[in-house]
Amino acid sequence: MNTRTSLVSSLPAFPWDSLASARAKAESHPGGIVDLSVGTPVDETPVVAREALGAASDAHGYPTVAGTCELREAIAEFCRTHRGAPSTFDVSGVLPTIGSKELVAHLPFQLGIGAGDAVAFPHIAYPTYDLGARLAGATPVPLDVRALAGEGEGVSDASLANVRLLWLNSPSNPTGAVLRVSEMRALVSWARERDIIVASDECYAPLTWEVDESPSILDPRVNDGDLTGLLCAYSLSKQSNLAGYRAAFVAGDPALVGELLQVRKHAGLMMPGPIQNAMVAALGEEASASHQREIYRARRETLAPALEAFGGKIEHSEAGLYLWTTFGEASEESIARLAELGILAAPGSFYGEAGARHVRVSLTATDERIASAAARLREAR
Repeated sequence: MNTRTSLVSSLPAFPWDSLASARAKAESHPGGIVDLSVGTPVDETPVVAREALGAASDAHGYPTVAGTCELREAIAEFCRTHRGAPSTFDVSGVLPTIGSKELVAHLPFQLGIGAGDAVAFPHIAYPTYDLGARLAGATPVPLDVRALAGEGEGVSDASLANVRLLWLNSPSNPTGAVLRVSEMRALVSWARERDIIVASDECYAPLTWEVDESPSILDPRVNDGDLTGLLCAYSLSKQSNLAGYRAAFVAGDPALVGELLQVRKHAGLMMPGPIQNAMVAALGEEASASHQREIYRARRETLAPALEAFGGKIEHSEAGLYLWTTFGEASEESIARLAELGILAAPGSFYGEAGARHVRVSLTATDERIASAAARLREAR
């Protein structure tokens, strides 16, 4: 008799599978579907990255988990230039990862967090923070991170007793909210008093619209020049359209990065050599990232007023790739009404109970599809 317990049985259903009926409805629209439900880039990968990929295609040997010297230095330089890391920050604190979702899902396990421990994360958040806790056998603890930053008002200490890892996500997916320097400082201080590791997911940082900056956990204004217990997760999927390359990194406390390196060596988590070469090129090329940012800005300026004309209220959304919108009803009702217009969005309930009256509307569709969605929303008001 087989008594094996399937891991799948202990996991929640994959959220996007539940959109099948809404997708079918949207696809039946005479003008075709406008899929705004996922954040996958639709624009071209920068030429410099593609050329670098091709130049390294004779990849007959195994790559290293740590990455090439050129890649590690490119990551460190990027952190110093774009994520506020101090001038002394070096390659001892960086490690390439095979996309950032892989890191988010496996970080608790790779840090030795497991049964009896807890992993905390924002109460409206990308589902993989919760999943990562479950995969490690730890307890997922969603919480209001902003309340925690504000002297912990409304947050029970008892619920945080076994927390060993705190995830931050700024700019937020899905809300687009950005933590200020003072808030991040308070969160780092709170965590350090309790010997809690803080991992900050900053993948949307370059895409700021209504704020001057999205500060990093690597910034001395946040950490007082001490990276102990701190990690930054970053991806090139958003800024450089490298989602298909799975090009990302983790940076921060050299001791923690060293732990991750040793675990990942045993697991054979190696970024392919050609991808490493492409990542070096993309990290050093700012023009395409700036160009892509302006493309998203234009799409945002087209779509946001149309959502408002249809009765939506856009909240937060000061940065990132999404418009966090409420129509004053359950998210499933909003999804159904949008699907009637051929528009597919993501229910806010995917991201936690606190998002149950919102929808996440992505800017990652072509200019033509964004314009089509905007026209349909205006005509239907």
